[in-house]
Amino acid sequence: MSQAKDTKVGIASPSPVDEESEIGQVTTVRNETGFHRTFTPRQIHVISLGGQIGAGLFISTGSNLRDGGPGSLFLGFAVVCSCVWAVLNTVSEMTIAFPTSGNFIDYADRFVDPALAFAAGFSMWIGWTAIIASEATFFSVIVNYWARERVHEGVWLTIFLVLMFIIFSLPNVVFGWFEYFTAILKILVLIIFIIVGVALVFGAGPEGTVHHGENWQDGQAFLHGFKGFGNSVLLAILAIGDNTFTGFLAGESKSPRLSVAHAVFLIPIRVSVFYLISVALIGILISPDNENLLGSSGVASSPFVIAINQAGIPGLPDFLNVAIIFAVAAIAAESFFIASRILQSMAHQGLIPAWVSKVDSRGRPRISLGITAILCITLTYINLSGEGITVFNWLSQIASTGYFMVWLVIGITSFRFRAALRAQGDGLFGEVYAWKCSIWPVPPGWLVVCCGFYIGTSFYLALYPIGSDTPTAYYFFQYMFGTILIVFSAVAYKLIYRTKIRDPATVDLQTGRRPLGVEEVKELDEYAAMPAWRKFVSFVQLW
Repeated sequence: MSQAKDTKVGIASPSPVDEESEIGQVTTVRNETGFHRTFTPRQIHVISLGGQIGAGLFISTGSNLRDGGPGSLFLGFAVVCSCVWAVLNTVSEMTIAFPTSGNFIDYADRFVDPALAFAAGFSMWIGWTAIIASEATFFSVIVNYWARERVHEGVWLTIFLVLMFIIFSLPNVVFGWFEYFTAILKILVLIIFIIVGVALVFGAGPEGTVHHGENWQDGQAFLHGFKGFGNSVLLAILAIGDNTFTGFLAGESKSPRLSVAHAVFLIPIRVSVFYLISVALIGILISPDNENLLGSSGVASSPFVIAINQAGIPGLPDFLNVAIIFAVAAIAAESFFIASRILQSMAHQGLIPAWVSKVDSRGRPRISLGITAILCITLTYINLSGEGITVFNWLSQIASTGYFMVWLVIGITSFRFRAALRAQGDGLFGEVYAWKCSIWPVPPGWLVVCCGFYIGTSFYLALYPIGSDTPTAYYFFQYMFGTILIVFSAVAYKLIYRTKIRDPATVDLQTGRRPLGVEEVKELDEYAAMPAWRKFVSFVQLW
C-alpha cells in the first residue's frame, strides 16, 4: 500500500488505466473511460422526466401516510423537492464542464480530498445496491396483488434478478431504450392517476364518495408530531431518489451540455408537479389508518391502487399494477447502472484496485457489474430471512442516508470548485455557452443546511423512533448505520493512506474538461435561435 499522491485523477482510458497502481495511489489517466457515448440528448431528456418515478412514489408513500399523516407526507416531499433543485443546480456546473462517468466522486477527489471521494462512492454504491434489493421487495408485493401469496416469495425475487441480469448482459443501447420507454410509461401513468384522482375527490366511481378533507381533521394531518414529519422526510428522500443519475448519464452522453442543462430545468419541475400533486391526492383520498398501506396489517398495496379500488372502478387497478411493475424494474436497472459506474470510477481514480475498472468492447464494466450483482443478490435474498417490511426499513434507511450524505458532499465540493476557479483565475464561465448557476451559492448552501437537518433527524429518530420513547440499539443502528458507515470509511481511508486536502491553487482544472465541439456549438446556436414556443415544445416532447 502506498500513500495517496496529490496528482489528480481524470477520466480513465480505454484500457483500465494508463499504468498499474495500488489502492490509495492516485494515477493520472487519459481522457476516455472506455464507455461508449450511446445516450442521446432525447433519451436523457425523457429519462430525466420520468427516471426516478418508481416504487418510492407508487408504494412506499403508504408508509409516509401511515406514520406521519397527509400533512407530514406533503411537507416532507416539499422539503426534499427543494433539495433536488439545489442538487441539480450545484452539481451541473461541474458536470457540464467535466462530464465524467464518476461525476461527484471524481469532483470530491479532484477538489476536496480522496478520502471524501471514497466515502461518498462507497456509501452510494451500497445505497444504490440496496435500492435494487428494495425494488425486488416491491416487485414481490405488487405481484402478490394477484398471486395472493400462493407462490413462494423467493420465486418472484429470482425472476426479478434474472430480468436485471438480462438487461445488463446486452449492449448499453438496450438499457438506454428500456429506460426511455419505461419513463414515458411512468409519465403517462402519473398523468392518468392525477386526472382520475381529481375526479375521485369529487366522488367519481360506482362506490365513490365526495371527499371534504376528512383525513386532515381530528389530528390526523400530522400524526406523531415531529417524529412523523422527520420519518416522512427520510422516506421522501428514498422515494424521490438521487437525481444525480443524470450526471452519470452525462459521462456517456453524446451532448452533455444540452442534455444536462435541459435536465437541470426539467427535473425540479417534474418532481414538484408529479410528486406533490400525487401525494396531495393520496392524502385526500386515503385515510392514514387504511389497513392495506405498506407495513400495516393485511395485503400491502399501492396507495394509488387503494384509492381506485375504494371507488369501485374495475380494471384500472390492474393496469396501474402492471405499470408499477415496469416502474420498479426501471428503477432497479438505473440503480444497477449507477452502482456499477460508481465502482468502476472509484477503481479508475485509484481508490480501489485498478482491475475493477475494466470495460469490455461493448462499453460494459463487467467486473464492477459482477461485484455489484453479488451484493445485490445477497441483500435481495435477505428478504427471505425475516419480515419483508423489516428488511425494507433497513434498506431504505441505508439508501436514504447515502443520498443526503452525498448531497452534503456535493455542496462542499461546489464551494471548493469555485475556490479553485478563483485561485487559478480560470475563465471557465466565460467560454462559449458555458453553464453557470445564476444564484450560486444559494443551492449548495441550502444543501448543507438541509443535510444537517437530515442528520439531526436521523439521530433523533434513532434514539426515539415512532412508537417508542426508550432508546434501543436496534433502532439506533437502523437509522444511524448509514451515517456511521460513511463517516467511518472516510476517517479510516484518510488515516490509512494519509490523503491530503486539495489546494485550490493547484488542483487540476484541465483533465477531463470537455470543450464544446463544432457540432455541439451549431446545435446550441440552432436552439438559441428557436422561438419561445418551440423551445417549450422541445422540453415537453417525448420523441
